[in-house]
Amino acid sequence: MIEHEDESAAGIEPAVTQIEDAGEGRRPLEAPPGYRSGFVALVGRPNAGKSTLLNRLVGEKVAIVSNKPQTTRTQIRGVISRPEGQAILVDTPGIHKPGYARNRRMMQVVTEALHSVDLILLLVDATSRPGAGDNFALDLVKSSGKPAMLILTKVDCVKRKTDLFRIIESRSAAHAFEEVVPLSSRTGVNVERLADLIFERLPEGPKYFPDDEYTDQPMRLLAAELVREQILHATGDELPYVTAVLVERWEESESLSKIYCLILVERSSQRGIIVGKGGLQLKEIGSKARVEIEAILGKKVYLQLHVAVREHWRNDERALDEMGIEG
Repeated sequence: MIEHEDESAAGIEPAVTQIEDAGEGRRPLEAPPGYRSGFVALVGRPNAGKSTLLNRLVGEKVAIVSNKPQTTRTQIRGVISRPEGQAILVDTPGIHKPGYARNRRMMQVVTEALHSVDLILLLVDATSRPGAGDNFALDLVKSSGKPAMLILTKVDCVKRKTDLFRIIESRSAAHAFEEVVPLSSRTGVNVERLADLIFERLPEGPKYFPDDEYTDQPMRLLAAELVREQILHATGDELPYVTAVLVERWEESESLSKIYCLILVERSSQRGIIVGKGGLQLKEIGSKARVEIEAILGKKVYLQLHVAVREHWRNDERALDEMGIEG
């Protein structure tokens, strides 16, 4: 990996493809009689465990995972294929009060997902205390008019069963949920049971994806997100919201993928945090991201990272378009 610090982000060509609607532009595949298929939205407050559950259900890494709020910024889809049907899981940004243009776009993604799916999974962290954010998320689910399940996550962190029973009782009383499923994405407890319940509630429909496809997320976007994931892990609470990653160029050969990424920050001091002393932090970020990307591509990857300062990128509509944050 070669590192380079670039002070200017001017003249960047759009390089990230928008996520295509799985139901549009796809010719339905042959499916047996009685085949079930549908779209399932995973919604909830930041850090409820949506991306972790998505990855666990799909069995592959589709969405990046971090304990930082607002890790997921776009609508990410994962696919579960079974002989009897296909569930398209839609991971959404954490429900929050929008401020920047980026956050308004993120909440628009949530709203659109709620009104376009067949089933909603409302994820609630079983270790968190109920608050105004939970009420806001529940109101959004109710207003959609769609069937919903309540998913209590991180139950492995609840020490006493009596506490878990109390949490289930209090949370489930807020709405006529189809099911209430306490689970742990980390240990796998009840995850397969949830998958069974999802398929039981899917309508009859076409087959959207071949059995060996597990996401419609473009590889360019996934690579950029894997780099951003490592930035979040490396910088802790220093840079939770102000970084973005764009793929500027991608060169393919039979044995090697060359990927050139631009990391955006809003101030020069933030660039220094990512680069680190002597560039060591940036090298570490690139090294870990490269391993993740190689595992998905199944080939060697050359990853080059540039860091640039672009003030107010979170309100830059063009930059948001390049990152695939739908508006």
